Amino acid sequence: MTSLLTSAFIYLFAAVVAVPVSKRLGLGSVLGYLLAGVAIGPILGLVGQETERVQHVAEFGVVMMLFLIGLELDPKMLWALRTKLLGLGGLQVILSIGAIAGVAHLLNFSWEMSIAIGCVLAVSSTAIVLQTLGEKHLLNSPGGQSSFSVLLFQDIAIIPILAFLPMLASPELIDSLHSAKQHSDNLLDGVNNYVKTLITFSVIGSIIFGGYFLARPIFRYIAASRTREIFTAFALALMIGIAAMMSAIGLSPALGTFLAGVVLANSEYRHELESNLEPFKGLLLGLFFITVGADINFSLLFNDFTVILGITLLFILIKAIVLWGLGLIFRLDRLNRNLFALSLAPAGEFGFVLLSFSQQNGILPREITDKLLLAVAISMLLTPFLFIAYDKLIVPRASHQQQRENDTIEDRNDVLIIGHGRYGQIISGMLMSCGYKPTVIDYDATLVEGLSRFGLKTYFGDGSRSDLLETAGIAKAKLLVIALDDKEQAIQIAHFAHHFYPNLPIITRAYDRRHVYDLYRAGARNIVRETFDSAIRSGRLALEQLGMDKEKAKQIAEFYYHRDRHGLAEMASLYDPEISVFSNERMIARAKELEQETKSMMLTLLAGGKVDWQPGEENRSGE
Repeated sequence: MTSLLTSAFIYLFAAVVAVPVSKRLGLGSVLGYLLAGVAIGPILGLVGQETERVQHVAEFGVVMMLFLIGLELDPKMLWALRTKLLGLGGLQVILSIGAIAGVAHLLNFSWEMSIAIGCVLAVSSTAIVLQTLGEKHLLNSPGGQSSFSVLLFQDIAIIPILAFLPMLASPELIDSLHSAKQHSDNLLDGVNNYVKTLITFSVIGSIIFGGYFLARPIFRYIAASRTREIFTAFALALMIGIAAMMSAIGLSPALGTFLAGVVLANSEYRHELESNLEPFKGLLLGLFFITVGADINFSLLFNDFTVILGITLLFILIKAIVLWGLGLIFRLDRLNRNLFALSLAPAGEFGFVLLSFSQQNGILPREITDKLLLAVAISMLLTPFLFIAYDKLIVPRASHQQQRENDTIEDRNDVLIIGHGRYGQIISGMLMSCGYKPTVIDYDATLVEGLSRFGLKTYFGDGSRSDLLETAGIAKAKLLVIALDDKEQAIQIAHFAHHFYPNLPIITRAYDRRHVYDLYRAGARNIVRETFDSAIRSGRLALEQLGMDKEKAKQIAEFYYHRDRHGLAEMASLYDPEISVFSNERMIARAKELEQETKSMMLTLLAGGKVDWQPGEENRSGE
């Protein structure tokens, strides 16, 4: 008992230490778990003998992950995305498997092993790539959207891959596995193939039928008891039951749970299932990656470092060529094509799953899976560095080459708008509908060309360059609108405009309060926070839902709107960029005073009295 508790503490403590550090460094949680396993296994030797037994339990996290992926895949959504999913995603998986298998066969592997190796290395890291794309605000770019489509297809493709791999098993490896196990858990061993096929389809059909017709009444009955732990217990029992049933007939447990997830995707209990199973999935999946890291054979890495590094770089290069070619076929521009290729070229966490599965089912021998496991881990470690290379090397060069050059701006209009994304388009559209003709500048060549097809005149150029602003007629403009996502560029433009044209009104967007303070310091006064107006409206609706009269809720919302603007202006005047907001004693003290003043005024309003909104002060924030 003591040994079990000690091992559990070591695994959990290693995760608690390594994962936050890894995420802070931008490496992602998966690599954090892997590094935690490396630390407690090969380096410190704190775990070892029990790793394989723990891994069998932790693999259930993979089963849960595929169930939750299935829950997210509404069949209607899959049908709507069928072109990009099947086209881009399908071609990536098939061509990558084929190319890697072809090279492996040239290196004297059998065709069965070559195809298995291709399946292992063709998939990419959903966890690392999506997290990094989100952190770098690239997920909505054409390259990011293409990467997301491929990753989604790969997640789905894991299921048929798991079902297909056992067909590649080597009789010699299976015999050795059977002699080691001395017994089989497959209830269909020795059964006639026709009967086996009938039973297999019957089990899959029962999962689909049960999900559609039996699960909902049972969930409804359990939900009526209002006992959450029983709902969680049933969800776990459902998962374990399906996994056990699939294992008993020799199929992948993940296949069954994935099908169950897709069937329940439209269920009204989907979100409850997700919230109940997510913690178990995250913990078990993390434990699985720790065991993978703890099981890495570092002596093999040092002995065959050149070979393993060569394998890693070779399959990354093969996948990058396939991805770059697909980006060209699907008409991605050069910059997005490079992002698409670099982000998906390394292998992913499913590679560990497939390697473990391949070894356990006699498809690949241990000496090959050990080397491939190291290659997959190294490629994942390289993923953040490939994104850094994209940021530091490819983007600056593309920006330099992209200059067509800057468009010659002939218009000299009263309104100058910098940025024509989802925010700037609404402003320019509203102004044009009222008869104004703004001069609009944006630095996204694809966006500029696309909008021109809709008749929306947009000039290509870097709006943060002072010479371009001068050319665009900022000296004669009556209004400057800064509608950029980049916070630093917005501050830079506001500072330039306020310094050289102090009488020019500036309207600019802000991401949050800290950004407001920086823009205020740069000279901007008409500052609009992205979510402020929608939040005020939501608060008003909340008051109405809680029973407040609509007119009173409107009055309260208007009061809070003006008070917040007034307080924001005061806080901006006390802001010092050299001091953290949470360490600025003057700001903290004034914030507390403003909060008490607002509460006092609010009580007066609720009692039917009147308060002074101080409109002269509030205009200083200009929001």
